[in-house]
Amino acid sequence: MKKYLLFDLDGTLTDPEEGITKAVQLALAHFGIQVEDRTSLRPFIGPPLWDQFQEYAGLSAEQSDEAVKVFRQYYLEKGVYENREYDGIRQMLGALKCAGYRLYVATSKPETTAGIVMKYFGFTDYFAYVAGADLEGTRVRKADVIRYLLEKEGIADPREAVMIGDRKHDILGAKEVGMESIGVLYGYGSREELEEAGAGRIAASVEELEEYLLSQVD
Repeated sequence: MKKYLLFDLDGTLTDPEEGITKAVQLALAHFGIQVEDRTSLRPFIGPPLWDQFQEYAGLSAEQSDEAVKVFRQYYLEKGVYENREYDGIRQMLGALKCAGYRLYVATSKPETTAGIVMKYFGFTDYFAYVAGADLEGTRVRKADVIRYLLEKEGIADPREAVMIGDRKHDILGAKEVGMESIGVLYGYGSREELEEAGAGRIAASVEELEEYLLSQVD
């Protein structure tokens, strides 16, 4: 049985589309890139922002730093609250905790920002720790966040844990540290993306995820 469950935040516990895409839209407009259809900015949900500003918009590393600052200015003031929890998430977290799992968050969001989101939704009581990126940019990749969490919590064997997320970065990060993973389809990653990344299992819904995890309890 797995003892520890690591959850991604955006696209796994909550749906942050409105706030994130509005913030990205403003950041791109800062460089003269006008995006009318915010749904086209969904690829920014989940992966590290620096990477996406360079890969999606072709910004330089220096421009990406500035874009992230513009993003955060809007996001921390308004965007962080333009967010909703997925149906059934709260009930699932309660059931998993009662079943004996120890729950964590491992997100590429800055740790301070993730803390704001968790408090806003009243999720903090379910989780032992919320691990995220640092503001200096030295801990941004999902594998680095997972390693940081394991070390901080004294989890010596990553095989006792499973990473749960909606994008390939969650799956690849888990694989890099020797941890199993579960991909979820109710977020922003496709089945093809998650399978190609090597997800050990894929859950189509919150209910399916809960049912599987509870079935693994001795």
